[in-house]
Amino acid sequence: MTKKIARKAPEFLTDLLTARSPSGYESESQAVFDRYVERVADKYRRDPMGNRIAIRNPGGDPILMLAGHIDELGLIIKHISEKGFLYFDTIGGHDRVMIGGRRVNIQTRNGVIKGVTGKRAIHLMKQEERNKVPQIHEMWIDIGAKDRKEALKRVSIGDVATYDQDFELIHGTVGVARAFDNKSGAYIVGETLRRVAEGKKISASVVAVATTQEEIGTRGASTSAYAVHPHLAVAVDVGHATDHPDCDHRKHGETRLGDGPIICRGANVNPFVFERLIACAERNRIPFQLEADPRPTGTDARAIQIAGPGVATGVISVPLRYMHTPSEIVDLEDIENCVRLLTAFARSLKKGEHGVW
Repeated sequence: MTKKIARKAPEFLTDLLTARSPSGYESESQAVFDRYVERVADKYRRDPMGNRIAIRNPGGDPILMLAGHIDELGLIIKHISEKGFLYFDTIGGHDRVMIGGRRVNIQTRNGVIKGVTGKRAIHLMKQEERNKVPQIHEMWIDIGAKDRKEALKRVSIGDVATYDQDFELIHGTVGVARAFDNKSGAYIVGETLRRVAEGKKISASVVAVATTQEEIGTRGASTSAYAVHPHLAVAVDVGHATDHPDCDHRKHGETRLGDGPIICRGANVNPFVFERLIACAERNRIPFQLEADPRPTGTDARAIQIAGPGVATGVISVPLRYMHTPSEIVDLEDIENCVRLLTAFARSLKKGEHGVW
């Protein structure tokens, strides 16, 4: 096996990974996408959902929508106790095992406040309690306040928190971050537009959309798909790398970190889009993997496909280990190969190719 060579991650990607953007609070990620993508777009729109819609070659045919969501998991403050502890609810699908004992950044009107997620120490539990996972209301955030009055000077009900876990390369091109899901997808669609802008004029109109609120129901994708009215679309997200211990390939398929983009096949995927993605990968010698999904995927594609009269939709995913945890792992080579694949796909499209079958 060839040894992986460490390389610096793209600044666009690392800036997105650093941005704190729980669903409904995506402003930091919006600012990053604005900074890197707006200047290369022929048209650029912001909408009431917070989506960012960047268009290259307006008036082209077909209209291709590339969607990657910029929101992430988070915690939202619901109650502040008399002793100054913050009780919260979850934004998105958390594994409760992972929540306790984490450093968090709380976004407030006065800037970021540091805190720690707390729960009762194991020493203070009865034996039968030690094997139980605490409920959300049995955990809290400690900001070092002496009482409710002091806490309220620093935080407010409705403030949100994210894990204080930054991006880091841990070996070669393998990196870890709290929100590769799905800052990687937002980077991929934005970077694809940037590369399309650098090349020769193409037939298609390429629309890169940084969607919001995917983690709570693909909400930004629903509205932006209606606004863009695309003929074709590709949703870009993360997928499970099943090459870790204790994963049954009979149930979950076999996909590996570093083996290239995962191209989905199933009811949520248009046959024309699927076949063209495969052809582009093979023509450009881009490694890829396949997964099968018999139902609407857990991505923006589920909303885009059935928008308006219907959209010929595909799904590609970045292989990822430990999804929805504070330490998600990806290989940057897989991210780069997703950009290469989508760029080739966009350039391959000819007038009138609308995915009708």
